[in-house]
Amino acid sequence: MKPWLQLFFTCTLLIWHTEAEFFTSIGQMTDLIYAEKDLVQSLKEYIRAEEIKLSQIKSWAEKMDVLTSKSSSDPEGYLAHPVNAYKLVKRLNTDWLELENLVLQDTTNGFIANLTIQRQFFPTEEDETGAAKALMRLQDTYKLDPETLSRGNLPGTKYRSSLTVGDCFGMGKTAYNDGDYYHTVLWMEQALKQHDEGEDTTVSKVEILDYLSYAVFQFGDLHRAMELTRRLISLDSTHERAGSNLRYFEKLLEKEREKEQEKSNKTMTTTEPVVQSGAYERPLDYLPERDIYEALCRGEGVKMTPRRQKRLFCRYHDGNRNPHLLIAPFKEEDEWDSPHIVRYYDVMSDEEIEKIKQLAKPKLARATVRDPKTGVLTVASYRVSKSSWLEEDDDPVVAKVNQRMQQITGLTVKTAELLQVANYGMGGQYEPHFDFSRRPFDSTLKSEGNRLATFLNYKDEPDAFKRLGTGNRVATFLNYMSDVEAGGATVFPDFGAAIWPKKGTAVFWYNLFRSGEGDYRTRHAACPVLVGCKWVSNKWFHERGNEFLRPCGRTEVD
Repeated sequence: MKPWLQLFFTCTLLIWHTEAEFFTSIGQMTDLIYAEKDLVQSLKEYIRAEEIKLSQIKSWAEKMDVLTSKSSSDPEGYLAHPVNAYKLVKRLNTDWLELENLVLQDTTNGFIANLTIQRQFFPTEEDETGAAKALMRLQDTYKLDPETLSRGNLPGTKYRSSLTVGDCFGMGKTAYNDGDYYHTVLWMEQALKQHDEGEDTTVSKVEILDYLSYAVFQFGDLHRAMELTRRLISLDSTHERAGSNLRYFEKLLEKEREKEQEKSNKTMTTTEPVVQSGAYERPLDYLPERDIYEALCRGEGVKMTPRRQKRLFCRYHDGNRNPHLLIAPFKEEDEWDSPHIVRYYDVMSDEEIEKIKQLAKPKLARATVRDPKTGVLTVASYRVSKSSWLEEDDDPVVAKVNQRMQQITGLTVKTAELLQVANYGMGGQYEPHFDFSRRPFDSTLKSEGNRLATFLNYKDEPDAFKRLGTGNRVATFLNYMSDVEAGGATVFPDFGAAIWPKKGTAVFWYNLFRSGEGDYRTRHAACPVLVGCKWVSNKWFHERGNEFLRPCGRTEVD
């Protein structure tokens, strides 16, 4: 194969492999740091080449300035010397041509070629939008005002950074284009505030006020919308849209006054028109437990009472006298009593963690969820991460970690899913969800109890694991492969628990009762990562093969 053709195919494969969605994985975003560093180095080399070229041109100009000053003072006397005459002819015929070639010399080729290649791997518009929404998600979850985010005042940060007027304006535009007027107002107000403080920017106040006034109008705050529009017109009296908006707002306000007048005439009382203060409520969304979930992410509302605390213990765990763990048992700590959630310490070494991250990174792809109606895997805004699946054939360390999880839990990995490795991106999260399938596995329904509730609530949901033939997900084993400076907790909104990542530890819980019924209390979430880079790996154990390792209980909820 010809070298240029081989290079073409190599680049094409790389482009395909790294296509978009950088914002969903901090691990993959680190590649962008090195790409930008390479571009800066290339730019510096271009600047050095330009400086050398300009230095040569400047030296020539200074030499010629001295020479022409002398020759032009007495042209005939100067040319009387035959050498001077010869050199004049030579300069104009040869030397000036060489200078022309020097001036026309293009030193940008190396930099432009490098930039063109690197641009193929740059983040896309989708990445920028995703990154902006991630900041807004952090803003909402952790109750951060735009000023805090703009100034970069976040806990646990090593490298502080701030947002410019242009950055804040960009955030507002992203929200506006998404029909999110709540965040449009917040970020346009911040952009306007920094603009009023005298920050240098290419964004005009007129542009900011244009977006802000309309977003405020969407909240029904006519008085403030008119105030902002008048301010815009005072800066640009020729702004056509602002002029027509103002006339429209005035008509609406007049109609409101007429309605108020009619009301007051009927009731014989006068009422003052309602004027909003400029602080608007965040709209409700699709998640019913949003407030509880976000409070737990902030460490608020955790229902760890002194009475419950007394029921939690630490112990050495030998996997029910598993021969491999008798000499070296694992440290086990109760995180919650009911449902029982435990944490194991020193489950994975730093070397194992780095090896698994190294194996997973090239395979990382946007994490998907199963559509409850169609059963089709798809990406979703409520799950922002990248994941990959590792097989035991990939490296001995995978088999070693799988075996260790089997020894700890006493469950078989033969019917378990592959080891999933996940890396969370900007504001990476996975909103409240169940690990188990809610659809009944058989049509034999009781007339009462949890199985009937399961059927009634989830009768339209496809059986997510039927094709595997291994039953439902009986248990979850979650390895924390990094510490997280702020955020990133695993929370259980139903009973108010929050578990914080600790590198090298793992948490374990059962998703099903012994009867095979789903334990709906285990609905859990991965909170957005505020500061840091979160890596986890998990193993989902299934029912088949564990019938005798975890036999049925006497009741449906044992």
